[in-house]
Amino acid sequence: MGTNGTTCPGPMKATSNGVFQGENPLKHALPLLILQICIVLLLTRLLAFLLRPLRQPRVIAEIVGGILLGPSALGKSSKFLTTVFPPRSLTVLDTLANLGLIFFLFLVGLELDPKSLKRTGKRALSIALAGITLPFILGIGTSFALRSTIADGVSKAPFLVFMGVALSITAFPVLARILAEIKLLTTDVGKIALSAAAVNDVAAWILLALAVALSGDGNSPLTSLWVFLAGCGFVLFCIFVVQPGIKLIAKRCPEGEPVNELYVCCTLGIVLAASFVTDLIGIHALFGAFVIGVIFPKEGNFANALVEKVEDLVSGLFLPLYFVSSGLKTDVATIQGAQSWGLLVLVIFNACFGKIVGTVLVSLYCKVPLDESLALGFLMNTKGLVELIVLNIGKDRGVLNDQIFAIMVLMAIFTTFMTTPLVLAVYKPGKSLAKGDYQNRTIEETKKSNKPLRLMFCFQSIMNIPTIVNLIEASRGSNRKETLSVYAMHLMELSERSSAVLMAHKVRKNGLPFWNKDKTGNNSSSDMVVVAFEAFRRLSRVSVRPMTAISAMATIHEDICQSAERKSTAMVILPFHKHVRLDRTWETTRNDYRWINKKVMEEAPCSVAILVDRGLGGTTRVASSDFSLVITVLFFGGNDDREALAFAMRMAEHPGISLTVVRFIPSEEFKPENVKLEIIEDQASCSGDTKLIDIEAISDLKAMIEEQESSLSNSDSESLIVYEEKIVKCYKEVFEVIKECSKSNLFLVGKSPEGSVASGLHVERSDTPELGPIGNLLTASENVSTTASVLVVQQYTASRVLPVVGVTKDITTEKSLVEDSESR
Repeated sequence: MGTNGTTCPGPMKATSNGVFQGENPLKHALPLLILQICIVLLLTRLLAFLLRPLRQPRVIAEIVGGILLGPSALGKSSKFLTTVFPPRSLTVLDTLANLGLIFFLFLVGLELDPKSLKRTGKRALSIALAGITLPFILGIGTSFALRSTIADGVSKAPFLVFMGVALSITAFPVLARILAEIKLLTTDVGKIALSAAAVNDVAAWILLALAVALSGDGNSPLTSLWVFLAGCGFVLFCIFVVQPGIKLIAKRCPEGEPVNELYVCCTLGIVLAASFVTDLIGIHALFGAFVIGVIFPKEGNFANALVEKVEDLVSGLFLPLYFVSSGLKTDVATIQGAQSWGLLVLVIFNACFGKIVGTVLVSLYCKVPLDESLALGFLMNTKGLVELIVLNIGKDRGVLNDQIFAIMVLMAIFTTFMTTPLVLAVYKPGKSLAKGDYQNRTIEETKKSNKPLRLMFCFQSIMNIPTIVNLIEASRGSNRKETLSVYAMHLMELSERSSAVLMAHKVRKNGLPFWNKDKTGNNSSSDMVVVAFEAFRRLSRVSVRPMTAISAMATIHEDICQSAERKSTAMVILPFHKHVRLDRTWETTRNDYRWINKKVMEEAPCSVAILVDRGLGGTTRVASSDFSLVITVLFFGGNDDREALAFAMRMAEHPGISLTVVRFIPSEEFKPENVKLEIIEDQASCSGDTKLIDIEAISDLKAMIEEQESSLSNSDSESLIVYEEKIVKCYKEVFEVIKECSKSNLFLVGKSPEGSVASGLHVERSDTPELGPIGNLLTASENVSTTASVLVVQQYTASRVLPVVGVTKDITTEKSLVEDSESR
């Protein structure tokens, strides 16, 4: 019985017997919790969809959704609040939300690599320290203004530290997602911002642990000291006792094999146990999970498997509940009167001023350009989930009252919301080169100008690496120094499911900043990519520069095109969207890649080629001295065929390449009947000018053959270049000629051949028009049977109007082992 004579409400039963038994399901814990989760998911996903055009991170939608469900909006209706979020249900909701938060903080710690903090450059470290120090000082100053007005009576020391931490935090996971969304994740600005935010994040957690220790209920200062010392002891225990055990488990999870369910269960149990210990100490359960994540070994398959198994459930289902739990405590109506709104403006101003001005000044001192310094200032001002965690801990500990809590939540929303538009306004790295700066957009032009050839190879996975390495070796040509520069771009999808921070880690492993090898001997796919290109660079003296594009599939073609323009490449080589199975049939790798190839062909600022691989890479990489390849060019005429011929002549400079060029010439009785092998696309008869240029290209080939024959006249060797002219009367003879060349390793063909022989080869019901008539004939037609790989070439033509594309992403580093052959 209560003291006023009323009966206290008893605990809610877990399940109901249903409406047909006369029970209201909403009076029971489980059905009510299910309804709450459904409402939360529906509202937050709807808000995320509405905010997507504004390029806002999902955390904004989740914070706003929580506030809308709270007393600030829908919760103003007491009927709604007592029906959907009755006070008796909040304990269950908060418990489930905090359980999800424990595992999310484990994932955040898992994505923070302590080794990368050691490698943080002086610039990033200086920016991080400035981004913590000045806002922390301003936060302490702001706390004095708040204590004298609306926060009278709160504990002085904890309040000072909580305000300082709240203003100095940079939300590392939210920042990584924003960088990925606006295509800055792999730029210099993104690299500095991520490194600085990681340092900031670790420092903020240490300060927060101190604040929590100070905010205990004990009257003696020794209590706070014991809490802090016990927390330090827990961290040391995790490093020296728990970490070796986890490493032992990680070693038992080899790459490419499924992770044992027992290991996953054991790890999650360790996370919960650590959370229990830190809560027992008096810090907070979240710290235990975060520490386990930080000390967790990042190499190998185990960490990735854990993220894949835990992330979807935690971030998709449990985490939004935490935002609702926070939103139910946020009542914007408590901010009343000019004084309260003035204090809100003061808090926002100090938060922005401290972060932005401190970061910009130190960035300028470190000789970072002004636009990049401003972008870094706005990026470091990002708040998010970590900010809400600090505020909720402060409110639960009685350090923050309702009014200050609402002010700080609005500050977090405002500072995060302004990040993306302000960064896009001040920083535009995707500026196009002046027309005069980008020459040699085709291999044919590069050959005439005698300039180093620049090629960009795009790949989707390590399966493409052997083929790319062999094609680079073939493209190397003669042994003249620095005649080839290669950019190898790894295409990575940015999806809602993928953790942006984990992708940043993958980028660092794949790209130039992390070329220093890990000596632990792990064989992750990212390490294999790095080792393959580094080994080839050293053996072949070819400048190979790995790059990474992280974008949604709908926009990743923009990254490819813009990077090609920034690097002044003559050709972009893309993998075909299908691969050959063991039974020699085609299997679609992913249909999105076909759309990417099509868009790149339409928008690229240079020539484009699609490589249809049928085992050109083989199983192993052979030495350059043993390298051999039989290449055939099917020449009908036109721009694309000339580009294919120019590329083949470049390859023919390699001593291990045998080149055969077959030119098709129609006889006088040639019948251009419609054979219906391909769809008609970009077909045209040769104009007079085109025929003259074709004749000039063939003349250059003949001159190259004569030069090679004269150099071999004193030896018994035969010329490795053969030119044949085939006069055909009908298309059946065309097929017979191609069949004679079917033993080749590689065919080079134009996408849109011209001339009377090619004009009748058009396609019906082909699902790959991007390969053109000859490419489809070699890959899908029953008229020609071959196991050779095919390179379908499209030459860049200046008459094609190029659309404006997005922001380039190129990984650079101060200590790069590979430099461009020409600095720009």
